[in-house]
Amino acid sequence: MSLLELRSVSRRFGALQALSDISLQVAPGELRAVIGPNGAGKTTLFNLISGFFPPSAGEIVFDGEAIQRVNPAALVRRGIIRTFQITEVFLSLNVRENVRIAAEVSLGWSARPWLSRAQRARVEDRVDELMHMVGLTGKDDRIVGELSHGDQRVVEVAIALSRKPKLLLLDEPTAGMGDEETQMMTGLIRRLNKDQGITTLFVEHDMEIVFGIADRITVLDNGHFLAEGTAQEIASNPKVQAAYLGQPA
Repeated sequence: MSLLELRSVSRRFGALQALSDISLQVAPGELRAVIGPNGAGKTTLFNLISGFFPPSAGEIVFDGEAIQRVNPAALVRRGIIRTFQITEVFLSLNVRENVRIAAEVSLGWSARPWLSRAQRARVEDRVDELMHMVGLTGKDDRIVGELSHGDQRVVEVAIALSRKPKLLLLDEPTAGMGDEETQMMTGLIRRLNKDQGITTLFVEHDMEIVFGIADRITVLDNGHFLAEGTAQEIASNPKVQAAYLGQPA
């Protein structure tokens, strides 16, 4: 059974057909990449899955239920958690404060003026768990705005994990990173998927990363489905080589 399924999904913005008749299935526990040239429709696809706007046609099914008319906040509660191309963290707060706020929100305690000792202990335990999970242990007091771009992205991932995602959507998770930071982030993505079992769908332009960690790859081109398969199948596909890798078909 698929965790996520898109059935003939299209999206039009006025005269612009951003996506046309896209169908795909993501299995529980899968690490799936979405690739394609600029303007292929990758971000539009993520916006549809995360509820930022509905498809013009077709159906999106998550965990057995149609979600194409469900708003983003409700989808978060159902377990679809997304990060964005631009890092979204509290730059003036330290690492632990960022993760603590996320933990309190996920536990439903953010609006309370005070927490009991037991509740505070539960929050701190959850913060410790999240920071260990992403490799931030020991960086509690670092101001996030003073961290490297890579570490800021890791804080953002920890915040996303606080919601215990069933499906984690990562939009260009290594954008703007150097080689060392890229290696750190790809290792984290792999660990979260393989060790924590988090189903992950990610958009990425770095083909070395995609071919190195994705279980399967979906290729879009100009809003259309182009190909799907393993890294080896995609790398040897002449249509993909022509459209994305710049090689003749």
